Amino acid sequence: MPTQIANQDPKDRLIVALDFPTARQALALVDALGDTCRWFKVGMELYYATGNPFIHELRHRGFNIFLDLKLHDIPNTIAGAVNSATKAGASLLTVHASGGAAMMTAAAEAARTPCSPRLLAVTVLTSMDANELAGVGIAAQPADQVLRLAKLAKASGIDGMVASAEEVAQLRSELGPEALLVIPGIRPAGSATGDQKRIATPKAAIAAGASMLVVGRPITQATNPAAAAQSILDEIAAGVATQPGSEKTRT
Repeated sequence: MPTQIANQDPKDRLIVALDFPTARQALALVDALGDTCRWFKVGMELYYATGNPFIHELRHRGFNIFLDLKLHDIPNTIAGAVNSATKAGASLLTVHASGGAAMMTAAAEAARTPCSPRLLAVTVLTSMDANELAGVGIAAQPADQVLRLAKLAKASGIDGMVASAEEVAQLRSELGPEALLVIPGIRPAGSATGDQKRIATPKAAIAAGASMLVVGRPITQATNPAAAAQSILDEIAAGVATQPGSEKTRT
């Protein structure tokens, strides 16, 4: 399946998070969503339970995969992990920017092989605020830390960033129109925030410059997941309509 982002097509901007412990539960949601979604995020919980066979199943069904493993290790190990993700068939893969320049450079070099996933650097988790950062010895405000790590990631050859919607406008301004900005912590108006602290509505995040949105519980815990996804697609379309121009990103 092509992995080019069609800038004006909301379905190419929505990634549904399959945050489930089993393949059966995840595939039940995939079936319930029908043709409303083209991208799915597979994170640590599901991947560690199901491995590459589940990725292969989703690819066989024609979907694109965001493998969100937040890799963080020594450079040689990370390079090997990128090679493994390439064999799995992932289109996007995350590494932690806090792993440093050498680690991210090794990942970027490993991702130069054909069919490798595009790499996204996780900056500051959307569950963290200034108090959480201070607790791990980082005195900077989240927005400042996000920008610092994003610039380091870009200089290391990483394709895009994962950050909250609070930082997306600044990242778009600093990193330019080609940067792939994938934004979690998305909550439609009136929905519960859960454990997320830096959030935004789909429309606001897209209007601020997000390339793609990762949405979990507002869809996966909805009574009618397909209707919930369609509502978010409508919000994405409204956000695209407010942008002064469309970014030419690819995945």
